[in-house]
Amino acid sequence: MAAEIYVISGFLGAGKTTLIQKLLKEAFRNEKVVLIENDFGEISVDAALLKSSGVEVKEINAGCICCSLSGDFVKALKELLDRFRPDKIMIEPSGVGKLSDIIKACSDPRIKPLATVKGKITVADVKRCQMYLDNFGEFFEDQIKHADVVLLSRTERFPDKVDSASKLVRELNPHAAIIAKAWSRIPAAEILHPEQEHHGQGEHSRYGQGCSCRHHGAQVHEEHCPSGHHHHEGHCDGKHNHGAEDIFDTVTIRTKGIFSIEDLQARIAKMEQGAKGTILRAKGILRSTRGCVNLQYLPGELKITKSAASGDMLCFIGRNLNQQELVSLFGGE
Repeated sequence: MAAEIYVISGFLGAGKTTLIQKLLKEAFRNEKVVLIENDFGEISVDAALLKSSGVEVKEINAGCICCSLSGDFVKALKELLDRFRPDKIMIEPSGVGKLSDIIKACSDPRIKPLATVKGKITVADVKRCQMYLDNFGEFFEDQIKHADVVLLSRTERFPDKVDSASKLVRELNPHAAIIAKAWSRIPAAEILHPEQEHHGQGEHSRYGQGCSCRHHGAQVHEEHCPSGHHHHEGHCDGKHNHGAEDIFDTVTIRTKGIFSIEDLQARIAKMEQGAKGTILRAKGILRSTRGCVNLQYLPGELKITKSAASGDMLCFIGRNLNQQELVSLFGGE
C-alpha cells in the first residue's frame, strides 16, 4: 500500500515543529512514521528536537528542498520509501520554502507509485501574517495558496488578530479549511481530515465561507519587520520566481559557551537593538547553567525552554545579516 505524505508548511516560526509533535503524539503514535526535515541553514535545530522524541528523521540541510536541492530531495524520499516502507511521511520544509515545489517533487514519477500526498497543511501566525504577506509575498502566498488546510497559530495570545488573519487567508485561498481554535482544543483528526469534521456543521462551520471565529471586528494593522526595517527592495509580488537563497540569508553559529538565561536574554536584547540587517528568526539548542535549553526567537518574542536534546548551535535567518557580528555577540566559533 502506498505511503501517505503530509506536508507541514508555514513561514518562519509559525509553529510547524509544535504541530508535528502534536500529530506524532495524537494521530500517528502506532504508525511507522518518517519525518523529512529541511532547514534553511547548515544545521537543523528542529530535527535535533524531534529526534530526541524518538522519531526517525531525515535531514536535508544547506538549502531549500524547493531550490537547488529538488533532485536530492526526490532521491532522498525514494530511498526512505524503499528502506523503511513507512505508513506515513511528514515533510517539514524550511519556513522560506515554497509549498508548490514540495508538491511538485512529491509528484515525481519515481515517487508516485510509492506514496501519495494526503495533506497539505500550512501554519499561519495571526500576528505576523500581514507583515509577511507585505514583505515576502512570493513565499508566504505560495504556502497559503497551495494548502488544503490552514491552521492559525497564536490565536489565544492575539485574539484581536484572528478575524483579519482569517480574512487574509480566505482571500488568498477560497477553498482551504481554516482552523482558528486554540490548538489544545483541536483533535489531530480535525487537522488531518477537516472535511469529515465539517460534515453536518452547516453554516456555523469554522471552515470555508462560513468561518465563525469568536472574535469580531478586528482591524488589519500594519506589522513592520524588526528594528523598524522595511523590505521594499526584497518585496515579492508573486510575479517573480525567486529561490529562498536569493532573498534570505542564514548564519549558523556553533558555540562552546555556557550561558545563564539572563545572559541569553541580554544578548538577544543587544542583537535586537544594534545588529545589522533584519533578523526574522533565530533558533538553537545551547548549553546553559541550568542544562541544555531550546532558544526560539521571533521579532519581539523570545522563548527559552528546557531541551531534552543537547547542542551547541544557533541559527539565524533574515536579510543582510552580518555573520561576524553575530558570531561575536554569541561567542561562536
